[in-house]
Amino acid sequence: MRAQEDRLTADSAVGAARLAGVPSMLPATGTGNDYAQLSRMVKRAGLLRRRPVYYSLKIGLNLVLLAAGWTAFAMLGRSWWQMLVAVFLAVMFTQTGFIGHDAGHRQISGSKRVNGLIGRIHGNLLIGLSYGWWVSKHNRHHAHPNQIGRDPDIGGRAVAFTPGQIRARHRVGAWLGRYQAWLFFPMLLLEGFHLHIAGMRALLGHAGKARWAEAGLLAVHIGGYLTAVFAVLSPVQAVVFLVVQQGLFGVYLGSSFAPNHKGMPVVGKDEKVDFLRRQVLTSRNIRGSVLTDLALGGLNYQIEHHLFPSMPRPSLRHAQAPVRAFCAQRGIPYSETGLLASYTQVLRHLHTTGRAAGPEPAADTAAAGPGATP
Repeated sequence: MRAQEDRLTADSAVGAARLAGVPSMLPATGTGNDYAQLSRMVKRAGLLRRRPVYYSLKIGLNLVLLAAGWTAFAMLGRSWWQMLVAVFLAVMFTQTGFIGHDAGHRQISGSKRVNGLIGRIHGNLLIGLSYGWWVSKHNRHHAHPNQIGRDPDIGGRAVAFTPGQIRARHRVGAWLGRYQAWLFFPMLLLEGFHLHIAGMRALLGHAGKARWAEAGLLAVHIGGYLTAVFAVLSPVQAVVFLVVQQGLFGVYLGSSFAPNHKGMPVVGKDEKVDFLRRQVLTSRNIRGSVLTDLALGGLNYQIEHHLFPSMPRPSLRHAQAPVRAFCAQRGIPYSETGLLASYTQVLRHLHTTGRAAGPEPAADTAAAGPGATP
């Protein structure tokens, strides 16, 4: 275990050095044959087979708990105890989002249509997030994790991954970037609202039948959610309920995704790294028990998930040992740490990036240009 922690610390140092302009020292890229060998091994072990019983039970139980939360909301009526229901629904919204995530990767069914239906019900209808917009964005992330200019998750509009992203911003945005380590978790309170808005904006900019189907489901969710909250609660209680439920939803969801890639090596826009090494080197696993698997929706096996996105969630735990051994045989660093340690590394990475951007400018930075991010 000590050796794993030492290796993890070294990997984090590599990521920090890269941000400072030091060569990343990534292992030499392979030919692609390594991944083919690993893929055959995983397939022979049956780890890519669908798990219909697991997902039937998972989806059924999740729907029961979600319905129970809204039933409790209706029965409690106009009461400040509803804030406890808001916390419960924030948890259930995130768990529902995890099922949408699995559907987006076609982990649940071999049918694209069935996965799409499950994804839109859990995303658009039940929690108010655009499934189609998220799948498009998330697939681009999987294709180019932590790669500058290609991974939409490191575009630097909220959290900066390189000092240059901070220096390209105007005054307020640059200040936020320099202190992003301190502001990271508070900013996650807005993540739920951001996802709702980003999904709706994307739908307004696209045409087609899928757009109208998604827009209709989103309208039903938003209309039903707001009607229920403002009809049952007083205006003040309704606003507080909305802030608590959506804020904690954002914190839980963001905290589940944050450890996966932040603080890991960043790949240059034109840098060539083979698929196996690109996915492993830019991902971090979270060590834990079955409860960790439940709380993080299987995202704690980020390396295995990135190598085999369509692998059903319950199979990821069983894939970890062979994947880790395969990487060790080829000298590929395999990063794994505890959940709290991962947050420490993420915040350290954000702090290093902020400091590397340099001191705050004395004058307005309008010269950053029209393409700067505010």
